[in-house]
Amino acid sequence: MNPADFIGQNLRLEPVPSLPDIVLYTAHPGSRLSRLADPDDDDPPAPYWAYQWAGGLALAHHFVAHPETVRGRRILDLGAGSGLVGIVAAKAGAVASAAEIDPNGQAAIALNAPANGVDLTIVDIDIGGPAPGGFDLIAAGDVFYNPEVGQRMLPFLERCVAAGMDVLVGDPDRRDLPVDRLERIASYSVGDAGDARASTERVGSVYRLRSRGRYTVPRI
Repeated sequence: MNPADFIGQNLRLEPVPSLPDIVLYTAHPGSRLSRLADPDDDDPPAPYWAYQWAGGLALAHHFVAHPETVRGRRILDLGAGSGLVGIVAAKAGAVASAAEIDPNGQAAIALNAPANGVDLTIVDIDIGGPAPGGFDLIAAGDVFYNPEVGQRMLPFLERCVAAGMDVLVGDPDRRDLPVDRLERIASYSVGDAGDARASTERVGSVYRLRSRGRYTVPRI
């Protein structure tokens, strides 16, 4: 069974509890997502795409509360998972794209976007490479979930800022969040993967990645 068929048959298309205008294919105890894992892969990726995470929820709430942040702009939902952030941005008037490396997540995005009446183009992004062209704003939800990924992600996002893009990070203040490089601009009551579905007991914040700036050596 291909991933799209599996998702359609084994996950539930349900409203996001704190964002009832958005519906996503969401895992439940009977989904048995382990059946999607490649039997030849000794370390298959976790099904992050099947759940809503606090950082992505914070960004989604921010775009709902402040649609002018994204309206008419070219937005990249980086590490998109279910595509929640990109979907909300598109509904607010953005031209939205999504980057997600898990093929199962890509299949979920391809189902979730039309279920919400929007287009969300899936693009390939190499975070080890240069800043991508064609975007005005990078929305990065929950991308600092472990130190290894964070050590690669921060330089990439800094290259995006240096190239003239805005970068917004959504996160519930996880341990590896580079807070010294970020400016908190908003916070929202949200849930997180592993919480009860309708929980809003966590705080997810939206941060702007600060530019390092350009310095001129003074003449003596």
